[in-house]
Amino acid sequence: MPKASEIKKGFVILSEGKTLLVKDIEVTTPGGRGGAKIYKMRCTDLTTGARVDERLKSDDVVETVDMTKRPVAYSYADGDTIIFMDNENFDQYTFNASDIADEMLFITEATQGLMVILVNDKAAGLELPSTVELDIVETDPSIKGASASARTKPARLVTGLVVQVPEYISQEDKIVINTAERKYTGRA
Repeated sequence: MPKASEIKKGFVILSEGKTLLVKDIEVTTPGGRGGAKIYKMRCTDLTTGARVDERLKSDDVVETVDMTKRPVAYSYADGDTIIFMDNENFDQYTFNASDIADEMLFITEATQGLMVILVNDKAAGLELPSTVELDIVETDPSIKGASASARTKPARLVTGLVVQVPEYISQEDKIVINTAERKYTGRA
C-alpha cells in the first residue's frame, strides 16, 4: 500500500469505509524542525457524491482501490447530464454536470487526451491532460509593442474559464492552458 506522499490526483482511496476519488492535493510543510509534510486531499465520496477533506502525514499508509482508465472524448450535454464516449469501444459514460463542473472548464469537443477513471467498471471521474488548447472569446485589445514579460490582463475562454494572459495576446487567439495550475503557458 502506498504512502500519502505517493498519492496523486485521480487516485481512488479507502478511508474510514468510504471510497474516495482524490480531486486535489495541497501540500503544507510545518514550520518546526523535522515535521512531516501534511497532505490535505480534497476528495469526492463515490457512493454519496459528497465532498470530503482528508488530512494525512507523508508517512501515513493509504489503501487504494483498483481502477482502470479509458481514453474518452466529450460527446454531448443533455440537461444536467454530460456524456463522454470511449475512443476504442464506443461505450458511453455519463456524469452529473455538477460533479465535473471544474473539469468542464477545460473541455471542448476538440479536447484530446481525456481519460475516464473506472472503479468496478463504473465511471468515477475524469482525468484531464496536462495542457489543453482553448480559444479566447473576450479580452482587452492587444497592445502593440508589449513585451512577453509585460503586465497581464484577464481573458475569458470559450469554456467560461478566466485566466491572466500577457498584454500582447488578442481576442480569438488560441492559447495553451496548464490544467493543474489553471495558468496560461503560451500560444497554440
